Amino acid sequence: MRKFLATLLVLVISFSAYSQILEPVKWKNEVKKTGDDTYDVIFNASIQENWHLYSIELPEGGPFATAFDFENEENKFELIGSVTESEPHSGFDPIFEMDVSYHDISATFIQKIKVLDPSLDKLTGDLIFQTCDDEKCIFPMETFEIAMPGAKASAADADANSGGDSDDDEGNSRGMWTIFILAFFSGFAALLTPCVFPMIPLTVSFFTKQSKSKAAGIKNAILYGIFIIVIYVLLGTVVTWVFGADALNALSTNVWFNIIFFILLVVFAMSFLGAFEIVLPQSWANKVDSKADKGGIAGIFFMALALAIVSFSCTGPIVGTLLVEAASNGGLAPIIGMLGFSLAIALPFALFAMFPGWLNSLPKSGGWLNTVKVVLGFLELALAFKFLSQADLVLQLHWLEREVFIAIWIAVFGTLALYLFGKIKLPHDSPLQFISVGRLMLGLVVLSFTVYLIPGLWGAPLNLISAFPPPQEYSESPYGVGYSKLGGGVAADHSSLPDGGHLMAPHDILHFYDYDKGVAYAKEVGKPVMIDFTGYACVNCRKMEQNVWTKGDILSILKNEVVLISLYVDEKKELPESEKYTSEETGKKIKTYGNKWSDFQITRYKANAQPYYVLMGHDESNLVKPVGYTPDVEEYQNWLREGIKAFK
Repeated sequence: MRKFLATLLVLVISFSAYSQILEPVKWKNEVKKTGDDTYDVIFNASIQENWHLYSIELPEGGPFATAFDFENEENKFELIGSVTESEPHSGFDPIFEMDVSYHDISATFIQKIKVLDPSLDKLTGDLIFQTCDDEKCIFPMETFEIAMPGAKASAADADANSGGDSDDDEGNSRGMWTIFILAFFSGFAALLTPCVFPMIPLTVSFFTKQSKSKAAGIKNAILYGIFIIVIYVLLGTVVTWVFGADALNALSTNVWFNIIFFILLVVFAMSFLGAFEIVLPQSWANKVDSKADKGGIAGIFFMALALAIVSFSCTGPIVGTLLVEAASNGGLAPIIGMLGFSLAIALPFALFAMFPGWLNSLPKSGGWLNTVKVVLGFLELALAFKFLSQADLVLQLHWLEREVFIAIWIAVFGTLALYLFGKIKLPHDSPLQFISVGRLMLGLVVLSFTVYLIPGLWGAPLNLISAFPPPQEYSESPYGVGYSKLGGGVAADHSSLPDGGHLMAPHDILHFYDYDKGVAYAKEVGKPVMIDFTGYACVNCRKMEQNVWTKGDILSILKNEVVLISLYVDEKKELPESEKYTSEETGKKIKTYGNKWSDFQITRYKANAQPYYVLMGHDESNLVKPVGYTPDVEEYQNWLREGIKAFK
């Protein structure tokens, strides 16, 4: 199946780019002998700055994984296991709406082989991959030929890609900062729960009164805070060590892990909502308390450990959720997450020890603490469905499609709004004679968010939460509930499509997949041709279709004033044997329809990226200079108008 992806050469051009062939990834290959008849085939990738190369293991529905297709028709060798790779980065890709793994700067891939025939003098095959930067992606397929044994190979130079985004080093760095900040605010939220907040004045007072001097009290409180950080960071370290940094990357795309996380978060949510309490065995707390009575540095450490154990019913669900989210990012994320969380917990103890007068300004414990806990329970419940959705997407069950997901969130946050307004009471709530201004303001924010979600049922993009619900195409109807088609025009008529014509959802634009049929129809109706070099996995192509084509007069122009031909460079369907050929421009074997349209784009337009748009007349000459990714609506609309004017 990998072989069907062969030769995907697509080039995405930025705003003012001229026609060009991009080569952001270059390869150097070699073979090293490891035994009497075993070898390591090594593929080293050098990646340009701000580009990234995708990993060999990716979830369905995302970008193309890197793949190596060895030719072995004479069975002169056998593959030992699968390809291994250097440690990739991982993170959530908001464009593909899933977690993906990728490399930047450099990457190494190794395939072990066993030689069966000593006459084997070289290894050949196809190297298939996708590479992206912040604006464009390409999908190259390169052939490789590596001399045996151990000679330097003429590596396949490659460009690539379809549609992701973000540079690797910076993206990973930003991801870690995001984890840290979210964890810090989660720790702050944990502070405001009934299990932790009352401990602040009690513990600080203990240190300041029991110490021989104020300085000693401050020192002990600061030490107490440091030990809180140490305990939680150790927890993050243990999670990373037990699962392994690489293994954590797979959590977000594994169906069973996502289902387990869903169940886990629902249990946490029920606990916060008051159904039951999650507590550690009382014997643990008793043993730790006995150690804390000894005093000294060890005693302070066990006091911090006692706080972690006693407050587990409130902090446990938050820590568990945090570790789940951090594990999805892999690497050191669990450690960074626990550092942020524990820092927020520890800071008040140190600060109030330094300035004990501040204790008088602390609000008194009361029913508001349980309100904080309940709000966290609703948030946990909403987050749980993100994991169930990911499992559903991977399995393509269509049980939790976009409309169902949004409806669930509307129900969850709508109920939370009613709770904050005092219309619903839960088991541990105190009697509520009136609601505070703070609670009222929070209720209004939640209610506003709930109202914001409702148009999502009718196809609204909901950009504020684009990372959470399934994509628009994963829905009961790609048009949305009750959606009326835009733009009108001939393409809206389903009854009489021309030969080779199709309607593009969700906008019902008439377009052709076959170049010759599209050109013939354009001549028949007397309209100019617009070629759309695109890809199924091209993210910026989808951005253009969703965010640009629907604005201004553009949709009407596409439906009424041009004939659109969509050429998918990542189409995997093989050409008939009689139509396969070797490209005169690149020297590559053209095996699939995607290869054919890639070669067409390269040969005629000297470009290899998507999206790439061409406006041409019936003589197949350009009416205006082709453009690539053009997110500016006015600029793109002017480009269309200029081309149509030139045609007339």
